Amino acid sequence: MATMTASKPVGSKSEGPRITVEVPVLRIGEAASDYEGLARYVDSLRNPPGLHLTLLHVGILDDLAQDIVAWTKGLSSPEKTLPEIASWLTELPVLQGFLGKSEKLIPLGGGRLMGLEVDVPQEVHDYQALLVQGLHTLLDDLGLDNIDDFILSSPALGYRSPRWLPHIAVGKARTRHEPEMEIAPVAIECGDSRIRNGQALPSAK
Repeated sequence: MATMTASKPVGSKSEGPRITVEVPVLRIGEAASDYEGLARYVDSLRNPPGLHLTLLHVGILDDLAQDIVAWTKGLSSPEKTLPEIASWLTELPVLQGFLGKSEKLIPLGGGRLMGLEVDVPQEVHDYQALLVQGLHTLLDDLGLDNIDDFILSSPALGYRSPRWLPHIAVGKARTRHEPEMEIAPVAIECGDSRIRNGQALPSAK
């Protein structure tokens, strides 16, 4: 189990597993060749068993704790916040598996990656909105103010926009200015939601 401390200076980066709420990608297209064909557009196509769609990025917990400490000027300590965050995550309801579709490759990560933009059912959007609402309530209980501003500015949470865009990172972009690309429509099957690196969560108290 990872050790969570507050000994690092605010703003420093911790080493540790990134925590996300995500769904695994079980299938893209009708055959393996449908996914392999994306190698025409991207470099270093990712291994299919590792593909996932992120619903909520929580980040490295030590870094999130430091972001909260800085925002609350030390009033919310990691010893209090980390078990509360862990408890909230482990008690989340599970989103059942679903089918989606993609017709577009888009640049991600400032242009370093390419991903499939995914059309998902409304219940997936509703679940993701539930996650953000729950995060908002959790942060309010931890004593944060201006929570929308915190969520968008926290380096650990990593939000760049208040709008959630479902996507699956599939490989490296060939250039830093790669444009969006239309592709032949492919069906995407996703499994039940899970906590990535959940074994690294501290014990809730």
